[in-house]
Amino acid sequence: MPPRLLLTVILAFTLAGCAQPTQPAAPTAPPTRQPEPTPTPEPFPDTPPPAPAATTVPESIPNLPDAAAYQWNPVVSGLAHPIDIRNAGDARLFIVEQRGRIRILKDGQLLLTPLIDIVGRVGSNGSEQGLLGLAFHPKFSENGYFFVNYTDKNGNTHISRFTASGDTADPSSEKELITVTQPFANHNGGSLAFGPDGYLYIGLGDGGSGGDPYDNAQSLETWLGKILRIDVNVTEVQYGVPADNPFENIQLREIWAYGLRNPWRFSFDSLTGDFYIADVGQNEIEELNFVAAGEPGGINFGWNDFEGMQVFEGGNAQNVRMPVTQYSHADGCAITGGYVYRGQALPAWNGVYLYGDYCSGLIWGMIHHFSTDGKEETFNSTLLFNSGLTISTFGVDQAGEIYLADYNNGTVYRLEKAK
Repeated sequence: MPPRLLLTVILAFTLAGCAQPTQPAAPTAPPTRQPEPTPTPEPFPDTPPPAPAATTVPESIPNLPDAAAYQWNPVVSGLAHPIDIRNAGDARLFIVEQRGRIRILKDGQLLLTPLIDIVGRVGSNGSEQGLLGLAFHPKFSENGYFFVNYTDKNGNTHISRFTASGDTADPSSEKELITVTQPFANHNGGSLAFGPDGYLYIGLGDGGSGGDPYDNAQSLETWLGKILRIDVNVTEVQYGVPADNPFENIQLREIWAYGLRNPWRFSFDSLTGDFYIADVGQNEIEELNFVAAGEPGGINFGWNDFEGMQVFEGGNAQNVRMPVTQYSHADGCAITGGYVYRGQALPAWNGVYLYGDYCSGLIWGMIHHFSTDGKEETFNSTLLFNSGLTISTFGVDQAGEIYLADYNNGTVYRLEKAK
């Protein structure tokens, strides 16, 4: 573990270059364990389990605002299973619907015509399948490029680029970058984000079933259970592999980090460049991981040797990066990663990372601190809201204001001062 990440974790409460490559299918040899017969769908099941009883909110952590003075107000409704919220550096807000549409919120109105409709090529029958992620090119205003992560009718993952003009994009403009054969219907990941380095980061789950029966997350011979990092700013090939990607002597050099079960939403702090990665747990623990800005990749986040900070199977993986905070299934069942607030409307929230749970609707805030001498790093997390919503994603607009989506009621909410 790098010296910067030899940290003291303070928990406010102990909440329990190539052309269109295609990832090979999972091995046909017998797995080390039999797959679990009926995996629990997550992170957004059609019918979530009952929300647990409201958790008692502990005393406020220093520098966190009083959550009672703020509320999540509805901004737009009438959406069909929204699962991602993005901005393209302008006043519009783009909302991904799981079935295969990207809707536009413009001037306070939900446009009837979507940015794009690819329902005909998206497979969304499984609760964790569909159009799962969206990222706009940093120079979108110049080139019109945006990137999506979706599963096809056979359940396999596609990372593709489309080109927009104005408020619409032609589905025939698709340029496939990566396809990944998926052995099961769940744990497809789906997150996409451009880092401060200008490279595209891609989140993929371990391939599904339960317990990672093929040990994909710990293997460097598959893209499953990984975060990939690629250079999309090339013309002679589909994409490039950054020269400083961490694994020089493997075939799949796109791999930037590994040991993930189902990373459901990651984001970069727009001010510092720090990287926050939420990873959905198995039966007991939901976890939040952290990578400091500028830190090289090659990190092993531990799954399936570890679930959160506890041993899951064996516990023999070396140099594992433990999460900076976690919570138990007494407080939810599927973590939804969020964003560090950097807006102007709510200055008291500056620097607070907000994240939540899909099943319980609980929302936490976390502050990343350093000691005065800069040697000790801490992460202070506390429960702030019991929203009662099925939180499938968070998002930020051009101004840095923060939103969340309710998967079941099809509504997007914004954090505002209480009236």
